[in-house]
Amino acid sequence: MTAPLFVVDPDRLVPGPVLVDGAEGRHAVSVRRLRVGEAVTLTDGAGHGGTGTVTATEGKDRLTVHLDELVDEPPPSPRITVVQALPKGDRGELAVETMTETGVDAIIPWAASRCITQWRGPRGEKSLAKWRNTAREAGKQSRRLRFPEVHDPVTTAQLVPLLAKAAFAGVLHEEGASPLARAELPTEGEIMLVVGPEGGVAPAELDAFAEAGARPYQLGQSVLRTSTAGTAATALLLGRTGRWG
Repeated sequence: MTAPLFVVDPDRLVPGPVLVDGAEGRHAVSVRRLRVGEAVTLTDGAGHGGTGTVTATEGKDRLTVHLDELVDEPPPSPRITVVQALPKGDRGELAVETMTETGVDAIIPWAASRCITQWRGPRGEKSLAKWRNTAREAGKQSRRLRFPEVHDPVTTAQLVPLLAKAAFAGVLHEEGASPLARAELPTEGEIMLVVGPEGGVAPAELDAFAEAGARPYQLGQSVLRTSTAGTAATALLLGRTGRWG
């Protein structure tokens, strides 16, 4: 098995002894029950980290890891961003979790016109915090040195210029004339895919996205739920761009 991964502040990531404490230390010592001599990977979640060996534990929430060397993981290219319409209930966290485990680079919550769920005020802040925490925990679980960035939520008007700047932009749509599996993809820059809500992307939104250069694409013969479409599309793109290989 690969070594368990824990997050530390960037300024602690230096060769030699590194202290892991707080919530991460508690999980390592009291939950994982790590012992001296076991391998551990440390990261700041931004592409920097390394694997070392536990040299000491103290109490219930402190351990020392000796890092021999550090690794700087370069930013991925092309970068894959999924624009995720807000699903009902906890399906948003499910989408974030599985996309993170698969390898997405960024997630943009989108308040589509047909979204039943709306993020407003404290409730919206709490929901965004849940998505970000889910991405962090899923990044740890999947042993990623670079966790996906979960952006602030956007409206359709705010999303359109982002799509226009992407190297490739598409909308997953069951009536798309072209399959995503045969789309011409860039070798660098940002690939942005829009995943609509349970009620589908509204015609006015499709028109606005088309003006920004985002065409509708079909993912497959079956209709996927909004909480799974982004994960399936991410896997397809990772394979097609050579990032999985």
